[in-house]
Amino acid sequence: MKQWYESLFENYAHKYDKECYVGGTVGECDFIEKEIGEDKTLRILDIGCGTGRHAIELTKRGYAVTGIDLSEDQLKGAREKAVAAGLNIRFEKHDARCLPFKKEFDLAIMLCEGGFSLMETDEMNFEILKSATRAMKDKGKFIFTTLNGLFPLFHSVKEFYESAQKEGRSECKESSFDLMTFREHNTVIVEDDSGNKKELKCNERYYVPSEIKWLLKTLGFGKIDIFGAKLGAFSKNDELTVNDFEMLVVATMK
Repeated sequence: MKQWYESLFENYAHKYDKECYVGGTVGECDFIEKEIGEDKTLRILDIGCGTGRHAIELTKRGYAVTGIDLSEDQLKGAREKAVAAGLNIRFEKHDARCLPFKKEFDLAIMLCEGGFSLMETDEMNFEILKSATRAMKDKGKFIFTTLNGLFPLFHSVKEFYESAQKEGRSECKESSFDLMTFREHNTVIVEDDSGNKKELKCNERYYVPSEIKWLLKTLGFGKIDIFGAKLGAFSKNDELTVNDFEMLVVATMK
């Protein structure tokens, strides 16, 4: 049986690229470049690359990027966009929980809930962090975003989705937040690239900063910084607050 995140991304590449939450690619890549000192000798792994927006932008800037995703449809869209841009990018289908790489990459990125926090259990989510860590070289850096568990303690997630929703885009029909598990359960209605509507029961995990730091410390990360994640404007000057829907994590291996 397919999970909701597998069904969501079937035949959805073109519509996905029009969602409001994917509009910050250039600014986010500016931040990534700054974090790695614009060193174009570094190898980058884009986990949950989707239609390849970060991988394509970084490749245009001269970096060697490998993009992985669980969705063949999203990868097809990524490959088509790369070809149209005249770029040769390695896009591969893999489950982020069991990546085949070992100490191959200097930087791993996982943005816009690229797998992590979508899994059915905390153990599965942790497997993604472990797998990403194995793929990185010693002293490697990990930049990712995840849902901020502080946000639903002070705000309605349903109201946030409604305020961000645009006509013709995905629609959140109902939402509830479980304080015991920090999981949000919602029903999302999306229209795929063929015009067919899908109603999906989604289940996403929110994390508080202390959890993220503890998980990464157990994996051997030394320096772990967490900030607010503003769309297209990642900055180390943005202290994480209860008003940030997502958090930005920048971690470096010991």
